[in-house]
Amino acid sequence: MQSFSFVSGAASHVGCVRKLNEDSYLDRADLGLWAVADGMGGHDAGDHASQLTIAALGQVSEPTSASTFLAQVKGTLKAANAELRREAAERGPGRIIASTVVTLLAFGEHYCCVWAGDSRLYLLRDETLRQISRDHSHVQELIEVQLLSPEDARHHPYSNVVTRAIGATDDLDLETTHDRLHSGDLFLLCSDGLTKMLEDDEIRAILMRTSLFDVPYALVESALERKASDNVTVVAMQCKSDGA
Repeated sequence: MQSFSFVSGAASHVGCVRKLNEDSYLDRADLGLWAVADGMGGHDAGDHASQLTIAALGQVSEPTSASTFLAQVKGTLKAANAELRREAAERGPGRIIASTVVTLLAFGEHYCCVWAGDSRLYLLRDETLRQISRDHSHVQELIEVQLLSPEDARHHPYSNVVTRAIGATDDLDLETTHDRLHSGDLFLLCSDGLTKMLEDDEIRAILMRTSLFDVPYALVESALERKASDNVTVVAMQCKSDGA
């Protein structure tokens, strides 16, 4: 079985408009676990929601198999969901404390993405950038039934409305996808503060010309140059064959 090693880095910025950074991230190459969480604006304590979610993921133990790793991450996210629902109920009827989350798990020869919301996972492989996650958002639903173009979705008045999140409902609906790792794969996890500012081809161009260690800062800086209206968070990970 082929074995891989992982190199990663991260950056986060409050942006040019917001006063509070409600994004959080996890960068644990030692576990093979990375995540970005984006506290939902307009609800109570979005920063607390994202921090609680990431802190919980940070307590995941070293995996012994792919199946137990995935089960542990899903269980951790469901426990975080239950805690946020409990805290919101204590604050009063109708209160919501919630956050999007996208996670990347790597074990053996495979990777898995688990997510809820519109924070994204991308994969750059053989110079082709592909979005691995699918946005859980109102505008994505409109795109899928061809009532809205991807180009118009970014500026739609409901572009910030997500349909799934940690803490949003009692029953957390997580989506997962998995595939094999290839040596040289470059993964990018990000909050929507990045993808509101940069097109996918612009993200790809930066990934292609920038060293891994500089990627998070280069992407955040590009968003800030466009007067980023939201918090911007990026985690980048590259997979390398141990035999290479």
